[in-house]
Amino acid sequence: MSEKKSKFNPKIDPGMKKRYLLILLSFVVLPGFTGHKPAYDLFDGSGKKVKYSTMIRELGEADIIFFGELHTDPIAHWLQLEMTKDLYGMKQDALILGAEMFEADNQLILDEYLAGMYPADKFEAEMRLWGNYQTDYKPLVEFAREHHIPFIATNIPRRYASMVYRKGFEALDSLSAEALGYMAPLPIRYDPEVRCYREMLNMQDMGKPMPGKAEAMPGKAEAMPGKAEAMPGKARDPHGAGTANSAMENLPKAQAVKDATMAYFIMKNWEKGKTMFHFNGSYHSDNFEGIVWHLRQQERELKIMTIGTVLQQDIDSLEPENRDLADYILCVPESMTRTNR
Repeated sequence: MSEKKSKFNPKIDPGMKKRYLLILLSFVVLPGFTGHKPAYDLFDGSGKKVKYSTMIRELGEADIIFFGELHTDPIAHWLQLEMTKDLYGMKQDALILGAEMFEADNQLILDEYLAGMYPADKFEAEMRLWGNYQTDYKPLVEFAREHHIPFIATNIPRRYASMVYRKGFEALDSLSAEALGYMAPLPIRYDPEVRCYREMLNMQDMGKPMPGKAEAMPGKAEAMPGKAEAMPGKARDPHGAGTANSAMENLPKAQAVKDATMAYFIMKNWEKGKTMFHFNGSYHSDNFEGIVWHLRQQERELKIMTIGTVLQQDIDSLEPENRDLADYILCVPESMTRTNR
């Protein structure tokens, strides 16, 4: 009697068997891997996660928006461009751009380029551009050029911030009327008890690195003393300003003259009914200080919204020390690659 054959005797393809085995192994060998690796997350000031669409709608109702970036973070720069596109879609000719990365005495060159008067190579040769301009800021300028969006160079020329760093606000008294047109009107408002300025002094006194690193510095390395010279108890400031301690006292003043100047040019170019989208280092707008403090001294009724950028090892929740930093907080993994400044 022949043995009865089972109805279910499928022939399994060897390739299919290998795929099944790999799938099974993935559950056994890789239990710690998550299904996705987000490049960023968004939170409100209280630490609650928010959707991008929610954030952009509220920002569209602001008079002035500050995007506080970490200068070499590629996620912040990508998001700036995406937000600019979306804000333009909402505001059209009611949108104005502004940036710390461009200095006021270069405004004419920037305006001429945006008007299409000469090609990019001529523009870039004339401007004092940051080292990461090509990757991080050029896309913003090109979008503004394509869509005829005003772009304001809001920062004080770095040579004048350097003068304040070396000799204090008094150094500005020797400037010509033309030079003074590239900064906030004198005297510069300055309160050493504003937290961002007080912390700069305190961190130097303790020999700690400055918050935001380059973000807090008045115009790249040429405005700064060489490391050890800036520490308490060292001999002299190599710029010839006297003791290193006096230079340290002037560092928050150099920061303040930048903040005051950016606030001045923002107000000079903003109009009621329009939105200014401003790009700056986080330390210039974190905790609603810096530029925001100077704006509030001039006009308290402005609707100002801020975005801060922070790095965390785990971005799934906002760490307590990063809460209340801004209206919205962009949280990026510490392992994120950096652009080259």
